[in-house]
Amino acid sequence: MVFGSFFSSLKFWGNSQEQEPQRGRMQEIDLSIHTIRSHGGSVASKHKHDWIILVILVAIEIGLQLISPFYRYVGRDMMTDLKYPFNDNTVPIWSVPIYAVLLPIIVFVCFYMKRTCVYDLHHSILGLLFTVLITGIITDSIKLATGRPRPNFYWRCFPDGKEVFDALGGVICHGKPGEVKEGHKSFPSGHTSWSFAGLGYLSLYLSGKVKAFNREGHVAKLCLVFAPLLAACLVGISRVDDYWHHWQDVFAGALIGLFVAAFCYRQFYPNPYHEEGWGPYAYFRAAQERGQAQNGDALRTMSLQVESTSLENMESGTNSVRR
Repeated sequence: MVFGSFFSSLKFWGNSQEQEPQRGRMQEIDLSIHTIRSHGGSVASKHKHDWIILVILVAIEIGLQLISPFYRYVGRDMMTDLKYPFNDNTVPIWSVPIYAVLLPIIVFVCFYMKRTCVYDLHHSILGLLFTVLITGIITDSIKLATGRPRPNFYWRCFPDGKEVFDALGGVICHGKPGEVKEGHKSFPSGHTSWSFAGLGYLSLYLSGKVKAFNREGHVAKLCLVFAPLLAACLVGISRVDDYWHHWQDVFAGALIGLFVAAFCYRQFYPNPYHEEGWGPYAYFRAAQERGQAQNGDALRTMSLQVESTSLENMESGTNSVRR
């Protein structure tokens, strides 16, 4: 199912599109009345348990930051591959939530201002937050359990260049405790996993919104879809260039972020290549319920008209008999 979110669009699967080719277009016009003011409270209340779980995930992520990683044995011979320069981050850690969380939310709000669908706004934000938090918890849990040294571990452990080893040849670090602790959090890359989670989710969202896979051959739409993924790739490359991560760390982080983004996106939205890929499931359920309600009202109106006509005919017949 997850790979379908990424690759099935290239095969243009979807028998339901052939069966109901006009369904998405009809319902797209059907629901412009569900705004934050009219339905925002009810939608949030319906998903209150999801928001509670979200708060719990935030607490877990904060707790993971307080745990020390596994201090893997690092011997004298291993230091040769861990002696890269201790550079600053090209992409600061404070900027990750800005482009991986805030930027997608701004895009979601822009689409809400165009269509005024509270279901789309609520579910897109909820799905994004679940994506980045689940990704963060998975990434940090693996970091702590693995304890892989970073490529610049040598200068974290021996900032003055004076090497100290124990009887077994293991390092005895005398660097700053915080830097040594971070030096054991190489695998996987947190920058990369968060980037591919948030921007990967945004890419899936955009592909559905602009109907990138509607078989009309507009390559410009694909450029818009690939732009967030390219940005995430560049972030991952910067982690290797800065010598904060090995290439395996970045590759694993990208896979984690993409997989979680695909899973969370599909909880709320159809596949981007689907006829209804431009809106969340809740949108179409509400449209269906509204359509059924309208049909029921129409049937009741017709029934009243039939009853009224029958009564008039009966009265006309009675008057004729009397005459």
